[in-house]
Amino acid sequence: MSGGALSSDWAPSFDAVPRASFLPDLIWPFDMKTGQSVPVSRSEDPELWYGYADSDVPVVTQWDDGKHTGTEPGEVSTSSASMPSVVFRMLSDLDVKPGNRVLEIGTGTGWNAALLAHRLRSENVVTVELDPVVAAEARTALNLFGLGVQVINRDGLKGYPEGGKYDRIIATCGFRSIPFAWVEQSRQGAVIVVPWGTHYGNGDAVARLVVADDGESATGPFTGPVEFMKARAQRLSAVVHSEYVSDGVADRDKSSTVITEDEFMGEQFSPQRFAMGLKVRDCVHVVADKRDDKRPVWFYGLTDHSWACVVFRDGDEAQVWQSGPRHLWDEVESAYRWWGRQGKPGYKRFGLTVSAAVQRAWLDDPAESWPV
Repeated sequence: MSGGALSSDWAPSFDAVPRASFLPDLIWPFDMKTGQSVPVSRSEDPELWYGYADSDVPVVTQWDDGKHTGTEPGEVSTSSASMPSVVFRMLSDLDVKPGNRVLEIGTGTGWNAALLAHRLRSENVVTVELDPVVAAEARTALNLFGLGVQVINRDGLKGYPEGGKYDRIIATCGFRSIPFAWVEQSRQGAVIVVPWGTHYGNGDAVARLVVADDGESATGPFTGPVEFMKARAQRLSAVVHSEYVSDGVADRDKSSTVITEDEFMGEQFSPQRFAMGLKVRDCVHVVADKRDDKRPVWFYGLTDHSWACVVFRDGDEAQVWQSGPRHLWDEVESAYRWWGRQGKPGYKRFGLTVSAAVQRAWLDDPAESWPV
């Protein structure tokens, strides 16, 4: 398995519970060569279908909250089966023990719940799914496989208090705010594993939180980068550019920066943009396509109509325009410089603390945190 060898404690479950048993006839696996989702039908091309089902690629199983029809990909992917290597990483972070009771948020295909049930027994796993169709299909797949996991059709942000206290909670969609209800429904010392990020970008990192003995908070480090579909209630609506910039940028505050495109962007899962999102609140950035050796990156304030644009140019200083009560590029550049002064920390040096009142990020020491 790519992304790390399958450990001996999970190998029997992954061998016994194939992902193919939980996928529908029509799937949209992500083709790593083309960078696109492609429709594949089991009935029309079983060899290709099973090839993708057994590959370490994400597989979309629903588009546009179920409103999509046809075989071509829809606009927004809204349910999927994650890459097996990512599933294994997160289950490893969960660190289940015999007899643990687990609550899963986001049933999806039911495969993740099936792996947990095989390891812990079905009666110790409860999974919650918001979409009634997705929940029904997962319940059917689990029952057909002989794993009668309790599948609850409701909003996972509320958890499932009727199931009692949990030793482990795992979410299989991305969150921007972690519900404190999960902490309240956990035992002392329980582990909560959840993909989390800021509205600054679409990327997430896996937070591994441990519930405090007093039950008043949960805290822990990030274990590495991921990118998940976002919980429906926490999706960010697309920014309408014209609501921010209606008459061009020429007469706005103009400056330049010596930060280069490579320094700012990094690789797909480089940590600097995650770090900047932790420091620049209520802001989303949008990276435009590169044309004629120029790449614009836009920044939009989420609480007012402040905006900024930096245009990176090959072989020249980047030009910056910004407007509004906040000078967003100044905030972003300050966050980037801060990240550099800290030694350019990776994901694992950052962490998160969740309480009833606020969630706070930290670097190295939870005692020195700030609200996010």
